[in-house]
Amino acid sequence: MPHSSIDTEAHWTHSGWHGRVYGWKLHLATTVAAVWIPLAARLTPANRADNEEAPTPLADLPAGVRFVLGDVRYADPDLHALCDAADRVLVTSKQGRHPHTDEGVEVRRLFHELRSRALENFNAQFKAIFGCLGQVPTRGLARPSASPSAPSWSTN
Repeated sequence: MPHSSIDTEAHWTHSGWHGRVYGWKLHLATTVAAVWIPLAARLTPANRADNEEAPTPLADLPAGVRFVLGDVRYADPDLHALCDAADRVLVTSKQGRHPHTDEGVEVRRLFHELRSRALENFNAQFKAIFGCLGQVPTRGLARPSASPSAPSWSTN
């Protein structure tokens, strides 16, 4: 059980950058342009799957949006169908071993770079505005030495 001072509505997830973390996830859609404008957002506990949460912000996008760029977690048949129905093209990273050699690899690489640049920079600005650039207050699940199979909660 998390310590009582921890937000009990938040949840654990695994981050490729931070390992196991406890908190919230911002599902965000922004423009990919010279100016990053947020178009839709949704805040959920961190354990909510990106592909399952995506339909809500996608429904909020302006009709003129034609390309939706996402990372590999958005490579989902249901999301592709949703985008197709709205006359949009969903472009995601491809799963599997790198380097990919299919004919779409260069287009995906370009779109992934544009998406990463826009979202990472927007997220950094967003976090700076709201004072969220500090270290995540929890480290995740740590194994105690007495029982290596049972997780315990640890904090920084």
